[in-house]
Amino acid sequence: MLLYNVTVTIDLDVHEDWLRWMRETHIPDVMITGMFISYRLCRLIGHEHTDAEIYAVQYAVRDMAHLIRYQNEFGPELQRQHKARYDGKYAVFRTVMEVVDHNEVMK
Repeated sequence: MLLYNVTVTIDLDVHEDWLRWMRETHIPDVMITGMFISYRLCRLIGHEHTDAEIYAVQYAVRDMAHLIRYQNEFGPELQRQHKARYDGKYAVFRTVMEVVDHNEVMK
């Protein structure tokens, strides 16, 4: 399994709108593509930016074939929508990680 990690630094003046849009629109649109197994939305704590919040969205994906398909068929349009809504208000970088081992217990 792989994790497609999208880290976003979002300006404080749009942060609450961005978080609502991510939860209600963008992440559901990503998940409905069927390319990902699950997701996790995380907020970075203790960073040095005083004018922004930093979030990481981690999408679990079965294999590289599913990720490549997402990046080719769905990603460009979803990224365009994000840019159109928040242009100039964010910075983003994407990474791919291989899950080597895990033991997830949530209570």
